Amino acid sequence: MQPVAMMRRMAAVLLVMCLCWWPLGCQQVGGGAEPGGRHNPQPPAADVATLRPGDTVLVELQGIPDPAQFNLQIDDQGQLSLRYLGKVEAAGETASTLAERIHALYLERDIYRQINVSVVLSERLVYVGGEVQRPGPVTWSNDLTLTKAITAAGGFGLYAREQGVQLSRDERSYTVDARLAQERPGEDVRLLPGDTLYVPRSAF
Repeated sequence: MQPVAMMRRMAAVLLVMCLCWWPLGCQQVGGGAEPGGRHNPQPPAADVATLRPGDTVLVELQGIPDPAQFNLQIDDQGQLSLRYLGKVEAAGETASTLAERIHALYLERDIYRQINVSVVLSERLVYVGGEVQRPGPVTWSNDLTLTKAITAAGGFGLYAREQGVQLSRDERSYTVDARLAQERPGEDVRLLPGDTLYVPRSAF
């Protein structure tokens, strides 16, 4: 290939690469973003003591002719289903206030004259989907962040768009740059029980 033709081809390749990377904006290599530069959104925090959709609770009924215990998950509407009561509002309650609510409902509806109710929070999850190695639920803990949840799901897939991770919480959606969170831990997002992460597929 003639030198002039080779230079033209290299110039064309560089132009295509620049056009491909242009939507991602200019980024520094190795040094991370400067203070006041790029930042990830920080969704509003919530009281982790309160129950949320997706939480699983163990409800135990004692002091009645037919004692029982039920492992129940709070649904997307914030409710759980109990024997003889049907749907009961649970989201926003604590385990102790939910136990009091269930106790009162059984008595008010004259289902039992006396009953002992206990509620224990047994499992809390977040959900990771899209371009990760093992999509599915991840057990929540107090220190769980977006990057830790993705690691627990096996890490990013080959075609993951790491700079466009979607976080859904309380019917709102946030776009999080996971690369930025990895480079600058202060930009990592702390997760709440019931959060959903979706890693989109890169166009390139």
